[in-house]
Amino acid sequence: MRMKIYQIDPSKDDLRVKCRSFKEIDEVDPRIYKKVFDAEADVKHLEGAFSLFNSVDPHPLYFGNAMTVSDVVVTDYGAFYCDIKGFRTIDFDESLVNSSDNIRVLFVEPHEEPHVAEIPDTLAAKQQAVGGYIEFIYNPDETALVGDEEAKIKCKEGNRYLDGGGIIAGNFFVVGLTEDGCRSLTDEEVKKYMDKYKEAPDISQEETDADVGFSMITMV
Repeated sequence: MRMKIYQIDPSKDDLRVKCRSFKEIDEVDPRIYKKVFDAEADVKHLEGAFSLFNSVDPHPLYFGNAMTVSDVVVTDYGAFYCDIKGFRTIDFDESLVNSSDNIRVLFVEPHEEPHVAEIPDTLAAKQQAVGGYIEFIYNPDETALVGDEEAKIKCKEGNRYLDGGGIIAGNFFVVGLTEDGCRSLTDEEVKKYMDKYKEAPDISQEETDADVGFSMITMV
């Protein structure tokens, strides 16, 4: 299920409404919320989402605290307030949430079709997304693949074949580049790499393990 999760930003919670039931507040104010998840989740209903985002290992693209009362979940079916018991349908204007620190990427997992996601533009968020120290593999069009530089040492699954040979293992994402950092992908870039990585090849662990090497430079 595609979903977005919003949690109250403590620095903006002047009325201390975080963790209050719906009947205790006058209204849900999107301006005090921040987006902590915007991606596909392997759940079929809101109760499943509550369980997932309260687990020890919720999702590599989840950047919030454990889901609790006052959180807001937005799906294709509307916006829902996490209440004391269950979820309540609400009006929630997402345009009022400040998401300026986030960037749009294309997230690619082994054996899965890629999907668009939104992550904070921070080193910690990028490392969490790929599960390790990040490595950039640059494309000729001002984009790059960002993966775990130690993925093969950790014996992660092969994900996709690289142009020019080789395999990228583990989760990775495609991101746009600027002169001094990262940016959101354009619509054209999203479509290009969605098409490029749509098919998930069946890469054996033996093939992935064999795709490890190093270069030695000697000084004479």
